[in-house]
Amino acid sequence: MYHDTIAAIATPPGEGGLAVIRISGPQGGRLATRIFKRGGKRSISEPAALKSHQLYYGVIVDPASDKRIDEVLLTRMQPPRTFTREEVVEISCHGGYLPVREVLALCLRYGARAAEPGEFTLRAFMNGRIDLSQAEAVAGVVAARTEQSLELAVEELRGRLSERLRPARDALVELMAYLDAAADFPDD
Repeated sequence: MYHDTIAAIATPPGEGGLAVIRISGPQGGRLATRIFKRGGKRSISEPAALKSHQLYYGVIVDPASDKRIDEVLLTRMQPPRTFTREEVVEISCHGGYLPVREVLALCLRYGARAAEPGEFTLRAFMNGRIDLSQAEAVAGVVAARTEQSLELAVEELRGRLSERLRPARDALVELMAYLDAAADFPDD
């Protein structure tokens, strides 16, 4: 559905032990191979060298200057087993303000564009990974302040609300098909 690659900081702003930068789109793996050196020693020439759903230790390096930005852990995930059903790369770097911004800036410089708020969830919805109630549940999980609200949001995220509404939806679709056919063929 989408033909571009997006990137954003996936963790809250501020100083912390680590931060995660998420990249999603068809060029995620290619971008990772440009800025990531495995074990801090060797560059990776092809995205396939980063096996799906495995964690790699290395450094982020600016290819233009060969400047080391940060030590990181990187995971590449191949579709369809990702949240967006697109190629996804997650970079876990140190959580200080500057390392996170510099790693994101490299991602944007070498092929990604800045993601809009909620765009990862939008892509998951548009690619059929989640339905609308599940997309709304993502916000509920993030905003949960009590155990009960978290439990309800997680159940929605698992599709419980959609399951309960499916019989009503199916009945409405059948009724709409009947009405449509009746309008097209009033004599029958």
